Order: sequence, then C-alpha cells, then structure tokens
Amino acid sequence: MEEAWLCQWSVFRSLLAILQWWVFNVTVIVMNKWIFQKLDFKFPLSVSCIHFICSAIGAYLVIKVLKLKPLITVDPEDRWRRIFPMSFVFCINIVLGNVSLRYIPVSFMQTIKSFTPATTVILQWFIWRKSFDWRIWASLIPIVGGILLTSVTELSFNMFGFCAALFGCLATSTKTILAESLLHGYKFDSINTVYYMAPFATMILAVPALLLEGNGVLEWLNTHESLVPALIIILSSGLLAFCLNFSIFYVIHSTTAVTFNVAGNLKVAVAVLVSWMIFRNPISAMNGVGCGITLLGCTFYGYVRHMLSQQPPPPGTPRTPRTPRSRMELLPLVNDKLDDKV
Repeated sequence: MEEAWLCQWSVFRSLLAILQWWVFNVTVIVMNKWIFQKLDFKFPLSVSCIHFICSAIGAYLVIKVLKLKPLITVDPEDRWRRIFPMSFVFCINIVLGNVSLRYIPVSFMQTIKSFTPATTVILQWFIWRKSFDWRIWASLIPIVGGILLTSVTELSFNMFGFCAALFGCLATSTKTILAESLLHGYKFDSINTVYYMAPFATMILAVPALLLEGNGVLEWLNTHESLVPALIIILSSGLLAFCLNFSIFYVIHSTTAVTFNVAGNLKVAVAVLVSWMIFRNPISAMNGVGCGITLLGCTFYGYVRHMLSQQPPPPGTPRTPRTPRSRMELLPLVNDKLDDKV
C-alpha cells in the first residue's frame, strides 16, 4: 500500500514539475511577444538586458539570502577564462531569440528552435570530427524536412527573423558543445549558471543596448499612453524569466531523461497553440503539418540519443565532446530558450 502511494506521489510530482515548467516557459515567450507586438516596445536588446538583470538579482537572492541552493565556488581566474566566454555565447543566444520574436510569430520561432539538435550534431561532426551512429543522422531527417516545410509554407515569413532564430540555434549548439570543455570540473545547476553568467551577460549587453536602443526607449517612455502597466509587464517578464530557470532545475530532478525530452517537445506544441489563440497569426494546414513533423523528429532524436547513451562507447570514441549519459547532462547549462529560451 505504501509503495503504491509513493508511486502515485512520484507520478503526481513529475506531472506538477512538468506543468509548472510549461506555464513559466509559455508565459515568458508569450509575454515577450506581447511586449514587442502589443506594447510596441520593439527593443529586443533592452528586453534581454532587463531579463539578465532580473535573473542576476534572483539568483543572488536564492543563493546568498534565502540559501535555497548552495553556491558552487569558482576560481576568480576561471570566471574570466571560462565563465566569461560562455556568458558571451549565452548572451548572443538569448538576444537572437528575442530578436526573432520581434519579427516572426511564436509558432514559427519555436519550430525553428527545434532545429537545435541538427545544428549540434553537425557542429560536433564538422568541427570536432565526432562520428555519430547512423540512427542519429536518420532521426535528423524529419527535423530538417519539417523545418523546410514550415519555412516554405509560413504565411508571416520574415527573412531577418528567420535568420535570427536559425543563428540562435547555432548559438545554443555552440554553448552546449563549449560547456563540456570550458566548464569541465564544475557541475553547475541552472541557478548557479545564472548566478555567474547573468552579470557578465548584463555587462556585455548594456552598452550595445544603450547605444542602439537608448533613444528609442526614451521616446517610447515619453509617448506611451499606459506607461505604468506596460513597465509592470516588462519587469514581470524578467522575473518570470528567472523563475523559468528555477523550474528547469526542478523538472530535471523530477523526471527521467526520456520524459524530459517528450515534455520539452510537447511544450513547443503548447506554446504554438497558446500563442495562436492569443495573437491569431495565420497558420496554414501544411505549416501545421511541418511543425508536427519537426516535433516528432525531435522526440525520435531524443529517444535515439537516450538509447545509445545506455550502450558502452566503442573503443577510441573521443571523450570531448561526448554523448550525454545521464539526465543531468541532457539539461542545457543555460536556459535557451529560452530556451531555451527568452
């Protein structure tokens, strides 16, 4: 009886973790799009900078004040030699995601971001000369095909937004690959990652945001009709962006790697559906088919990676970068996403 109760509690805990992750992720994406489209705050660098500042403050409170997470100590030299380069890629990744949201619908942006597994494999093969099982390459076919179909049939296609999302995939892949060598010896969770990288990212982005968008932001502040509610929404998006990092840490500890992969792809579907219900951007039938094919391909790719990770590597397999062998290694070191990110 007790075992059955524990099993039910474990399932409920996993579902709760996935649900709160979906809520934070979809809410951040939709709020960012709302800021760009409805509030007419068309400044992705400034939005990204606000998110970094909120995340840095939030991580400091969680680790230093509330002490909910222990601080992972990093040598001062490593902060500049290792953390700073990662923060630079982290910054580019988040900015490109917000830039793409500025110009293309959430549904199209989320589908393109699903191209990340393909760019990761291609970069590892091309730069590090890492060989992959044929099943990995086969699993990329529906991903690439779905992206092509979605792009060709996208009714709100914008080349600049498309390129920003595509290069965002490359930045995400580069971040994941570099993390193996640059952060070797440091087992960061998502909160400690934000604690160290968000201040660097703020420092990197503050000057470009000020120079490129400063005058536009001042003009917006002077001309926007409902200024206080708009500022509350913008600052709330930064707070939720930090909460998203905390939710990722919770969900990865409450689910298996396969569940995390499937839930991540279903999250994209939820984001597409919710954004369509709010913004009503036109989606053709073939566009929806392309999105579905892409998500199924991502799910199949995650399943193949998981199955291969359970097998011992053949002799002579390069150790860096390597295939993740546990669910913790499947977790990106930073949120993409914005993804993870945002």
